[in-house]
Amino acid sequence: MEGHSMEYKNSFLSRLFGTKPEEAAKQTLSAPIPPEEPVPPPPGTPLCHRLELPREHTLFQLRDIYSEQSGRQTAPDLTLEGPGDPAMPDEAAKEELLRLKMLVTASANKRIELLRSQMAEEGGETSSLPDLNAQVNVFLSKDCLSAWLLIYPPVGGGKEVKWAALDMALAGQEIRFGINEELLNAIPKDPERYFKLFPVARGIPASHGTDGRVVDIFPRAEERKLTVDENNQADYSDLNFIHSVERGGAVCRIIPPTEGIPGRTVQGREIPAENGRPAAVPKGRNTAVSEDGRALVATIAGHVEFSGRSFQVKPVLEIPGNVDFTVGDINFLGDVCIHGDICSGFNVRAMGTITVDGVVEACTVEAGRDLIVAKGVQGSGQAVIRAQRSVFAKQLENCCVYAKMNLETECIISCEVYCGGAVVVRTGHQSIIGGKVHAAREVSAGVTGSRAGNRTEIVLGGQPCEEFDYGLLTREIQELEQAMEELERRPASPGKVSQMAKLRMQLTLSRGRLEEIDKEKLQQEMEPQEPGTCQMKCDVVFPETVLTINGVTRYFDDRVSSCAATLKGDEIQLK
Repeated sequence: MEGHSMEYKNSFLSRLFGTKPEEAAKQTLSAPIPPEEPVPPPPGTPLCHRLELPREHTLFQLRDIYSEQSGRQTAPDLTLEGPGDPAMPDEAAKEELLRLKMLVTASANKRIELLRSQMAEEGGETSSLPDLNAQVNVFLSKDCLSAWLLIYPPVGGGKEVKWAALDMALAGQEIRFGINEELLNAIPKDPERYFKLFPVARGIPASHGTDGRVVDIFPRAEERKLTVDENNQADYSDLNFIHSVERGGAVCRIIPPTEGIPGRTVQGREIPAENGRPAAVPKGRNTAVSEDGRALVATIAGHVEFSGRSFQVKPVLEIPGNVDFTVGDINFLGDVCIHGDICSGFNVRAMGTITVDGVVEACTVEAGRDLIVAKGVQGSGQAVIRAQRSVFAKQLENCCVYAKMNLETECIISCEVYCGGAVVVRTGHQSIIGGKVHAAREVSAGVTGSRAGNRTEIVLGGQPCEEFDYGLLTREIQELEQAMEELERRPASPGKVSQMAKLRMQLTLSRGRLEEIDKEKLQQEMEPQEPGTCQMKCDVVFPETVLTINGVTRYFDDRVSSCAATLKGDEIQLK
């Protein structure tokens, strides 16, 4: 029996090393070795990153020697994460596995070469192995935040691994921080201590500070959406375009940045951390940062508005009742909020948004931004309402309407409308009756025209607002020229000189604005308009409705239902 064992050992060592060191590699590669199947992890085990080596790798040669000596069939376990450790990020783990493969290969080859060289020194005797103590290998991660131990078993009569050897190996790599002492003490007693990767030390990564940020209290973008009830009635008083703030009130909150917390490598070196960057405070006109730096506050009472990159507070003029003889005409640089009516004969002009809770009568209203009229306009053929953005009104009757962007209302009766965007009449009565509606893009309504046969004109395309301004300025220039001619016929006086200077200044400004409009119209005319851009959508179109799209006209002699009209070629087609 003993002879048989010795014969097997001789066969094994010859197969592993060969009779000469230079023949070992050839015999090892040519020997038929069955593939090593990786042991699957138990069910429920967190996903970890493991280095898988081919069966012909040198590490398996060392494993085979150990198995022959000890009779233990140990499967190498080169897993980066230990029990209970969180999984490493895939990209970082992939990089570490490549480095680990190189280091393991180098250490295993060096161990095999040491065995071969010592056997060669003993005269090539293959019936026994030289005595080598267990070997402790220390592997450091690229960022020096992790350290692993990999232990090769003793060979021949070599000594088993002891705690002192582990401590010496760590000291040799200057590993002194984050050592898992409990694991380190348990390794020498672990029956699976060889060919297993032990995460024996973990550093602390640097924790960078978080950047400061701004938490808005007021919206940066206005949502122009009407509230419609179950009866399809719109509440024009609920648009809330004016966001009021008191003096000293917070416009937005400022969350300060946090400081970074330095980390530490397993070798005890400090890893610097970056502090968070302060937030870019959107400070605009009439705002200031609070003393504690935690808020952007208003320096005046007014309306909060986000413009471009900053919040600003504009003054708001509050009129508690009607605009009448008790108030007079209004010219204001900010926003105006009127809680009553604008009575006939009075004018209201503002650089910002104008909100009217009541009715607009026969008067002139001009808004530099939006215009909201909760109860509508009853113009008696004399009212002119203008907005450089959009108009929202309960109803419009016998008035001239100018909206640079869009117009939304429940009813338009005998009005002259100029709109640079879309006219939407889709709540309440949903009717356009009589008058002329000129929109650049679209008209959408429930009913156009009436059973009584009121002539209703819908004009789509072109530049309605520019054409309106052009006509207005042309008439203004004619009136100014006429006024100057009449003034020149008067006798010379100091008052005449002053008046002539004012008229010349007004005439110069009006002619300059007219030239600008000419250039704008020419530029827009040169830009090609996509077909089908302009359209009219109506549920019912009554006779005596006239539709013009980009100069092409269609007369409706009969009632049409569910009409969607667009221009195709030189013909207006209905769908």
